[in-house]
Amino acid sequence: MNPSDRALLEAAAAGDAAAARLALAAGARTEVRDPHRRTPLLLAALHDHVATAEVLVAAGADPNAQDDRDDSPWLVTGVTGSVAMMRALLPARPDLTVTNRFGGTSLIPAAERGHVDYVRALLRETDIDVDHVNRLGWTALLEAVILGDAGRAHQEIVELLLTAGATADLPDADGTTALEHAERRGLEGIAALLRVVR
Repeated sequence: MNPSDRALLEAAAAGDAAAARLALAAGARTEVRDPHRRTPLLLAALHDHVATAEVLVAAGADPNAQDDRDDSPWLVTGVTGSVAMMRALLPARPDLTVTNRFGGTSLIPAAERGHVDYVRALLRETDIDVDHVNRLGWTALLEAVILGDAGRAHQEIVELLLTAGATADLPDADGTTALEHAERRGLEGIAALLRVVR
């Protein structure tokens, strides 16, 4: 690996936007990979270094480049819940259909983790498929119900997904709907929301 490439990876991981600019000016490649096949933009996204990501996006970095775990800069935003990073990557035109190792889009981990602001922004600012089904047979709605803690954040996410047109009665791979999961878990607040749209 040449010195400028190494410098760019280090700058991205550290969130040093000025050093990233210098490395790029010295000929660093935007798509250089570290030992885990992570690009500088993925490293910046993982650590929520927004300013550095903006430098990389302006240089043409790929928001869809996946590492050895199938993570990409765009997909990672759903895990971190960073609205600022999501918006930093939108000018790069990320592929909203790219999936992680579980077969999910960025919306699904965001719903599971209770990232309300991210889910709201993603639904408002992109045309992501609200009913995408991952390899577990779960949609974002099902993940919010099955894996969420049923607190206010997950209730709000269920509301946001339903308002965005999520199919409330789309069952999982075992034929169980979000409402049935909510009732089994005793999640009365979420169950009430789901009953309204039946």
